[in-house]
Amino acid sequence: MTDFAYAYARPSALEARPEGNALLLSAFAEDTVEAGTACFFQGRLRDSWLAARGLSTLAKVVAARFVPQSAVLRDPIVTAGSGMLRFEAFSSCNGVYARLDLGPEALDGEFLRSGTTNVDFNEPMVNALARISRTEPVLLSVGEQEVVLERAEGRVTERKVALPERWIKGLTTVQGYLAQMEEKLRLTRLQAVQLVQNLPAGIARTDFFLVLRGPRPSFAPVGGPGAVRVGGVHRLRLLEGLLPLCETLRVYATPDGQAAAFVLELGGGQQFVLALSADAWRGFSGEGNQLEALVDELPAEWVAGANALFRGNETFNPTLFALENGLAPDTVDRLCASLSAMGLLGFDLTENHFFYRRLPFRMQRIISLNPRLKNARALLAAADDVQLVSVGPGGLTEARVRGTSVWHTVLVGGPEQLRCTCPWFSGNQGQRGPCKHILAAQMRFVKQ
Repeated sequence: MTDFAYAYARPSALEARPEGNALLLSAFAEDTVEAGTACFFQGRLRDSWLAARGLSTLAKVVAARFVPQSAVLRDPIVTAGSGMLRFEAFSSCNGVYARLDLGPEALDGEFLRSGTTNVDFNEPMVNALARISRTEPVLLSVGEQEVVLERAEGRVTERKVALPERWIKGLTTVQGYLAQMEEKLRLTRLQAVQLVQNLPAGIARTDFFLVLRGPRPSFAPVGGPGAVRVGGVHRLRLLEGLLPLCETLRVYATPDGQAAAFVLELGGGQQFVLALSADAWRGFSGEGNQLEALVDELPAEWVAGANALFRGNETFNPTLFALENGLAPDTVDRLCASLSAMGLLGFDLTENHFFYRRLPFRMQRIISLNPRLKNARALLAAADDVQLVSVGPGGLTEARVRGTSVWHTVLVGGPEQLRCTCPWFSGNQGQRGPCKHILAAQMRFVKQ
């Protein structure tokens, strides 16, 4: 199922020009482009060879499938603004998230406007990136729309691609995990190379833990103090070509071990981020880690007002936003969840702040991209599908919620972990967000 379809005038290309090669990324923005503005950014890459290596690694990620039945998708997202470019992508199975950040030090050019768009990574584009030499001057133009792009060899036929709904759902989940992460390890370039050399052979069927044995990083089947859980550790082979180029590798993980991230400091204002879901078969789009924050719906005008304040890549600081606007912290948490549910927020691990993407503002996506939330509201709309059983000490509430063919017992509102007797909760134990029965009980009986 797709959320929107994009049509490109032609594939991206490396175009030969008298002043040097120009890297042109075929783009389509969902927002209407301002009259007379053809590009978001136009300029030169200060280290074009290194940027090409980062973009090539991003292309490897978008072409990767760690779940056989997943569809092949090759369309990274680029956000321009605030003096930088961020290229983001998922693996086709949605379990790996990658981002290449090109900061002000990496760029020599002009930002004509801020915005977010999809770019086309086709085979000619990948091959062109591979041909860029260390000293080759390359111009980068991002955000071109309804303008014909041509390779040096001539005109290229236009293509149509589809942006799946699960990409926005994946963006929602990834920023939620990244915002929880803590830095666990910091490795040198030599240690980063050793990390790849110590990867277990073949496809990992069980969890591995990244540990330091003396100065050398290694993977063990059992964790210990300071160890980082890495599910589907074979996915790290995506970084084989880039790790030898990094100055520093920083490793992050969530406290509950449900996601890990690897940040490669490449120097010259370039940084590459790779985040992994807890298991190779788990796509970020199905995690639901923001659902509880969406239980209490905010007025649409509040969310729209916040959206109007920010441009592409601008910093969003929830604490500062709460102080400046006189809002309670829990209200800002719900605001963050609402913006994130539309794909509008990302998270920068090293700077420890959210950043903004300029996607179209569509409140209906909060429901349409979160079927568990939609189903919970349907349960509330029925006459007796959510029933109170008892309220115990500390506000612990027991409820009965109608399932497909049976009633489920739900516990919410107390200091203990949320519980439900449905198969979803039994199989995931709350690790992939609450089920629809817990959400319905929270909406009905727990005061937000």
